[in-house]
Amino acid sequence: MAASRRRGRLTAVAAAVATAALTAGLTTGCDAVGKALDCVQTADAIADNVTDLQQAVENAANDPSQADASLDSIDKSLRKIGDKTDDADVNKAVDDLNKAVDNVRTAIKNGDETPDVSPVTDAAGELTKVCAS
Repeated sequence: MAASRRRGRLTAVAAAVATAALTAGLTTGCDAVGKALDCVQTADAIADNVTDLQQAVENAANDPSQADASLDSIDKSLRKIGDKTDDADVNKAVDDLNKAVDNVRTAIKNGDETPDVSPVTDAAGELTKVCAS
C-alpha cells in the first residue's frame, strides 16, 4: 500500500513537471521544450524504476536480483539525462541520484537485504523538480 502511494506521488509530481515544461516551452523555443520534455520523460521513467526498486527491496528474500535490475534501469535512465543536458541543477540532481543508487548497490553487495532506499526516492523527487525549472 505504501509503495502505491509513493508511486502516485511521484506520478503526480511528474505530471506537474510535464505541465510546467510545456508552459515554459511556449516562451523559450523548441529546443528548450525538447530538452525539458526529455528530462521529464526520463525523470518519469526513473520514478517507475524507483517504485520497482522499492518493491524489489521489499521482496528481496524471494528474488534478490530484482533490486540489481532496478538499479541498472535507474543507471541507464540517468545516463540518458546526463547526455542530453548541460543544466547545472539537473546535473547535480543526477549526481545525487547516482550517489544514492551506488549506496544502495553497495549495501546490497555487503549483505543488507533491506537497504534504505529513501535517499534514492528523495533524489528522484529532486530530479523531477529540477526538470521543471
